Amino acid sequence: MSKNRIFLPFALMLFLSLSSLSACQLTDDSQGPTLEQKVGQLLMIGFRGYQPSDTSHINRDITEHNLGGVILFDYDVPTSRPVRNIESANQVRSLNTSLQNLAQTPLLIAIDQEGGRVARLKPARGFPETVSAQYLGSTDNRDTTHAYAAEQTALLANLGFNVNFAPVVDLNINPDNPVIGSIERSYGADPSLVIKHASIVIEEHQQQNILPVIKHFPGHGSAWNDSHVGMADVTDTWIDTELQPYRSLAQTEYQFGVMTAHVLNKNLDEELPATLSHSIQTGLLRNSIGFDGLLFSDDMQMEAIRSFYGLEFAIEHALNAGVNMLVFGNNSVYQPDIVPDAIEIILNLVENGAVSEQQIDDSFERVMETKRRLELID
Repeated sequence: MSKNRIFLPFALMLFLSLSSLSACQLTDDSQGPTLEQKVGQLLMIGFRGYQPSDTSHINRDITEHNLGGVILFDYDVPTSRPVRNIESANQVRSLNTSLQNLAQTPLLIAIDQEGGRVARLKPARGFPETVSAQYLGSTDNRDTTHAYAAEQTALLANLGFNVNFAPVVDLNINPDNPVIGSIERSYGADPSLVIKHASIVIEEHQQQNILPVIKHFPGHGSAWNDSHVGMADVTDTWIDTELQPYRSLAQTEYQFGVMTAHVLNKNLDEELPATLSHSIQTGLLRNSIGFDGLLFSDDMQMEAIRSFYGLEFAIEHALNAGVNMLVFGNNSVYQPDIVPDAIEIILNLVENGAVSEQQIDDSFERVMETKRRLELID
């Protein structure tokens, strides 16, 4: 009897203690993510290493700063070495698995696998041969485009990617364009041709539950300059027809993202490049064209942004323009602390009223909705 008298109250106390702990945890969880945790989800970064342990800051960025996404490259531009994130299929699959295992909120893991010149998964490292968008456009055969797109998207899914910055829907207005036409990244100058083949590529991505991201809004195909190394002004070369792929695709049931262009187009905004322009990204893309998906910046460290605007100015205006996810590829310059630095800047912008908390919430919800659609979270 004496043992029962001791044991029963202890069991009751243990039950009450565990119940209190569960209630406390539920209360904390029910409050939702903090502002800082939301901001972390709005960032996608590049890093060096074949495994997370190769570069310490990627572990920190994921575990401490609730990083939203990463982007992988095969070549490290700052060091001019073909040593970055991609060595072989098994290694990439292991890397992506390890990155996801670090994340409390599953990551968007992105790559630029357009085909042709812009393909991070190259035959030299054991991956299948690819063809350019220009080849597919000039061939203009649906089955051919389906076949290449199916092979590429199946590969991406097998390796653990869930975002691909493709297809390019820029029109080949200027065949000598150093970053579009001259390296065969456009399907062609005819918007109907571009829409046809981009639609096929988008469909194949959806079959594999990968988010395709069309680019570069509102059109980079007429430029004479490379926005990687300076400002590309398309004011005198851009035509309204370059919007047609976006207008047409926005009216479909396809699920895709859009990437901004670092181009200055005074027809649409007299002062700011498209990535930083509210009138272009919200007024035109959202309100006029009707795009309702996830909007990515092009790399915020490219010279068209970094050399002309300070980091704080660029972040403030990109967020206020309506960009949901800021991409820092760390492959024009390498900044190991770009994530904590960007988070600090954004929190200060919100505190000072330069960026509204509602803007952060709206972008956070778009990121979360994208992750739900990709079945990364419930």
